[in-house]
Amino acid sequence: MSTKGRLATILIALTFVGCKGPSQTSAASAGEGGGATAASTGGTQKEYISDPSLSDMNAFSVTIPAKWHFKGVLYQGGNCASVPFGVFRATSPDGLSTVERLPALGWRWGTGPMIGLMPKSDCLPIKGPMSAQDFLKYLAAILKVDYVGPEPVPAEEDAKAQKALHDAEAVYAPNYAAMHSQPPKTTRELARALVSYKNGTFTMKGRLKVMVECIETGYPGMKSVLRGMADRPPSTVDNCTAGVTYYSAPESQYSGLIRQWDTPGMGGRVEEAWEQAWLKRNAEQAQQMINQMNRAANARMQAQQQQFNHDQAVRQQMHEEFMATMQRGTDISMARTQANMNARSTAASVWWWRPNSTQRKSGMHRSRTRVMRFGAVRTRSSSASSSTTRVYGCNVPRQWEPGVPEWPRAAIRTVPGPALLAAEGADRPGHGPAL
Repeated sequence: MSTKGRLATILIALTFVGCKGPSQTSAASAGEGGGATAASTGGTQKEYISDPSLSDMNAFSVTIPAKWHFKGVLYQGGNCASVPFGVFRATSPDGLSTVERLPALGWRWGTGPMIGLMPKSDCLPIKGPMSAQDFLKYLAAILKVDYVGPEPVPAEEDAKAQKALHDAEAVYAPNYAAMHSQPPKTTRELARALVSYKNGTFTMKGRLKVMVECIETGYPGMKSVLRGMADRPPSTVDNCTAGVTYYSAPESQYSGLIRQWDTPGMGGRVEEAWEQAWLKRNAEQAQQMINQMNRAANARMQAQQQQFNHDQAVRQQMHEEFMATMQRGTDISMARTQANMNARSTAASVWWWRPNSTQRKSGMHRSRTRVMRFGAVRTRSSSASSSTTRVYGCNVPRQWEPGVPEWPRAAIRTVPGPALLAAEGADRPGHGPAL
């Protein structure tokens, strides 16, 4: 959309200094009066510059004095001057006086990372802003002519140029508002300068007339979402394009040349039908590019979604396998714990024992005996002395308690794990195994 706005602004300016954009050339009408029309005072003729990319449609019309010779081409857009530009040379019958529309000259500068991404293959080596008058001094040195001094620009001409710019910006302002974005800042400056040079024995005098149009575009920064990647700072890119018309004649003929070409209606203009056709094609190409970018973006998003779904499925499967492994380990551990608890519960039943004759003689039957660990017996005698004895076997009672079946001898030795076995032999003789 901004490209269209710039194009409209530039094309409207053709009345003053021409449009912009070097690159591809095309044939144009040439000069012995082909396509010419007569004018009332002094006689004029109209020549055309065609656009071969649009079926040789007339893109620009140039009104020149009658019997002058004309050559013109259409330069398509380049990097620094991005829209088509009509270039021509009109020469007087004697070949001494000429009026030329030079190819568009552009330069670019800016701040931030975006300026490094902009192509500059056809840009002038100017690294910053330059006034229109300073540009004419710069151009005079390139053309190898002497810069004499500035010439005032008529106020009505400058006002007309600024109004054309304002009108073009107003056309596209609603589009930027709808997108909630700031339009680029566009400035336009006109300037004139007098120059001189030698052509053999003739002292030549000339006028350089320029319109410098600069467009400043801002690019917002972006905060990085990846660790280790720096934020992208904001950028500003300025692009200036200069459209120059050069008048030259022998010093004695210069004033007549200027009066002739300052007459209203002389010079070049954009053909409205071509302008609309160019804008339409440009919009279609831009839409095709947008559609292609959208298709590519959608394809990337779909591929990323598929990859994400695949990765998510793999992660889910790994999680489920991990949880299943953990569950199996937990189940096995709980089963073993339950088995141990069951064994301890069985082994930890309270039982009573009947001392044998040896135990009676030793006074052990008067001791309160507590089994703290299976196979180990801690005794406390009445004399308060204590000792621990490991037991490797014991007598199995015929009956522990009423209704409790006999306990096999091997049971005490095979039940694993710690247990708390308590026996109060002194209080309940006659029950329990003898140790």
